[in-house]
Amino acid sequence: QVQLVESGGGLVQAGGSLRLSCAASGLTFSNYVMGWFRQAPGKEREFVAGISRGGGGTRYADSVKGRFTISRDNRKNTIYLQMNSLKPEDTAAYYCAADATILVQTTPDTYDYWGQGTQVTVSS
Repeated sequence: QVQLVESGGGLVQAGGSLRLSCAASGLTFSNYVMGWFRQAPGKEREFVAGISRGGGGTRYADSVKGRFTISRDNRKNTIYLQMNSLKPEDTAAYYCAADATILVQTTPDTYDYWGQGTQVTVSS
């Protein structure tokens, strides 16, 4: 049974930082591209960042480039999202996802497994 469990969300002031984690189990972690998505109330789920199987390739949404960093530790079956210079518009539920394809995809439909999400709220 595949499980993805996010942690690290919370309430932070604008300009602050948070680090999200996603621990995976029940799958061969190094065989999966991993991604972070977010969904704000009334909006569609959107791609935030993705990382290749070995960690050497990353991809970011334009809205977070230069502020967010995705990384992974294949020994710990965990990915991370370091979020700096947070803005109120970053407020959303953040989800990690696993994709068995080779390239880092930005569309949610290509991902096979999803976590339950962790809430990030940025106050102005």
